[in-house]
Amino acid sequence: MPRLIGDKSGMISTMRIPRFYCPELTPDLDVLPLSDAAHRHAVQVLRLKQGDHLAVFDGQGLEYQAVLEQISKRQSTIKLLEQVVDNKESPLKITLLQSISRGERMDYALQKAVELGVTRIIPVITERCNVQLSNGRADKRWAHWRGVMISACEQSGRSVLPELEQVTSLDEVLNNSSLQGKIVLEPLAENSFSSLGTMTEVSLLIGPEGGFSEQELVQIQAAAFQSVQFGPRILRTETATAASLAVIQTLWGDLN
Repeated sequence: MPRLIGDKSGMISTMRIPRFYCPELTPDLDVLPLSDAAHRHAVQVLRLKQGDHLAVFDGQGLEYQAVLEQISKRQSTIKLLEQVVDNKESPLKITLLQSISRGERMDYALQKAVELGVTRIIPVITERCNVQLSNGRADKRWAHWRGVMISACEQSGRSVLPELEQVTSLDEVLNNSSLQGKIVLEPLAENSFSSLGTMTEVSLLIGPEGGFSEQELVQIQAAAFQSVQFGPRILRTETATAASLAVIQTLWGDLN
């Protein structure tokens, strides 16, 4: 949502208004204090001043234009202006079944998945997962991943935060009867995305850094996942996620 600003030459330039995730936002509010995290980002990082414009959204589709009304050392208050009605959600429901990878690779996959319009993300533990998630680490990683997704929503203009489920085993995913349009990326598959029929819902399973084991592939095929290949080159797991989602949205979503 850009706003127009005049420079000294009188020319009009465009500046993107910063957006902040505010789950406490409701339509009956006129004034809203920013959360501690949003305050720090707005005032200390972006150096916003009193009177500057911004946008806030609740992650459920509600978004408002706002203005920074009061600033103190530890808190900022915004005044809500008008509601933003600008649906950026894809008509294609996509569940990403993302095998867990290390550090920045997982962050990249989740970030691009949000930017490309996924509806739901399920982090999946596989045989070749090399990330330690014991002793409470799973909860810490989940919180970190959700933060990555919130930042991606703020950047991409989405006002709906995709659902992030808890870390799940591959067996649990394969036994999940709610999944529709099940697809798995497999380098040795014979079919391509374009060979599949039109879909209104997709559940995309992406393998880990070392790929699925032979036993896992047998289980995946038995669970009625359609195997598709993605050209002659082997992609990294995070590249496969972004590239596959772009193709899926082009074929059946809102990138066509």
